[in-house]
Amino acid sequence: MILKLLQDIPISVLDLAPIIEGGTAADSLHNTLDLARHAEQWGYHRYWLAEHHNMPGIASSATSLVIGHVASGTRTIRVGSGGIMLSNHAPLVIAEQFGTLESLYPGRIDLGLGRAPGSDQPASRALRRGLGSDGSEFPEQLSELRAYFDPTASSSRPPGVRAIPGEGLNVPIWLLGSSGFSAKLAGQLGLPFAFASHFAPDYLLPALHLYRSSFQPSEHLDKPHVMVGLGITAAETVEEARKLATSQQQQFLNIIRGRTGKLQPPVDSLDGLWSPQEKAILQDKLQYSISGDKATVHARLQQILADTDADEFIIASQIYDHQARLHSYKLAAEAIKGELVS
Repeated sequence: MILKLLQDIPISVLDLAPIIEGGTAADSLHNTLDLARHAEQWGYHRYWLAEHHNMPGIASSATSLVIGHVASGTRTIRVGSGGIMLSNHAPLVIAEQFGTLESLYPGRIDLGLGRAPGSDQPASRALRRGLGSDGSEFPEQLSELRAYFDPTASSSRPPGVRAIPGEGLNVPIWLLGSSGFSAKLAGQLGLPFAFASHFAPDYLLPALHLYRSSFQPSEHLDKPHVMVGLGITAAETVEEARKLATSQQQQFLNIIRGRTGKLQPPVDSLDGLWSPQEKAILQDKLQYSISGDKATVHARLQQILADTDADEFIIASQIYDHQARLHSYKLAAEAIKGELVS
């Protein structure tokens, strides 16, 4: 096996379009485009947005629209979904939406797909989603979706139905996951695979092994291709980064407690805000979340690359202050590329 060099690994942005306490969705979407423009300048390869519903702290629920917003305001960076939750949608609608995006911004659109709802049960009902669904319908939905892009695969879509725009266009499809289901399916179909280790760290290495061991070459890939999701909070000092990271930690703490809300300002310490049990759960969840200065980020990324043999990294940074978030992504790029970025 040829050892990969950290500076050769493509890096991308996973933007949850955070709505901060005291801010609005409009502020969030403005900041999303600003971050995308900076990320393009700093050499980031992709800019992905995630579908979530019924969450006061996330502004990217209409994911395809936000992708268009970002693509229209940038020039070269690839823009896509990380991901679209296919169980929430008719495959034809997604084929048409991403066919439209690819027609408007040719060669720049990615379609990352997940099988989770990205919502709670009330939102699932509002999305007309069967509450008994366990994701088992995902392979069939995926097959139908892919057939809309491939004119030769008519047997996998309803007779006489075509996606216009969409048909005949090359929109790269990625499978996203936090367990083994999508890892195995991506391998069997010869598709690239992205793992959400920033919130499901315990399954990262088993899922990557399952993906690579089940991989079958396809017209899309001749060998496995893995993107690993990471949480990174970078600052000039370790102490500053650790404080900034408390916004993300408070967000995870609320998830543990079954709550939703806007992204909170950082605090000096979470002592008194969490119980010992919650602290242990949180620390386990954040195994692949890095906070520190540039040297700390570089060293931890080297270790993760050695452990995972990743082909790409995608970085999520839930930071309250927009300027601090921009600076974190800039420092992360410098830590990975080993040079200053302008």
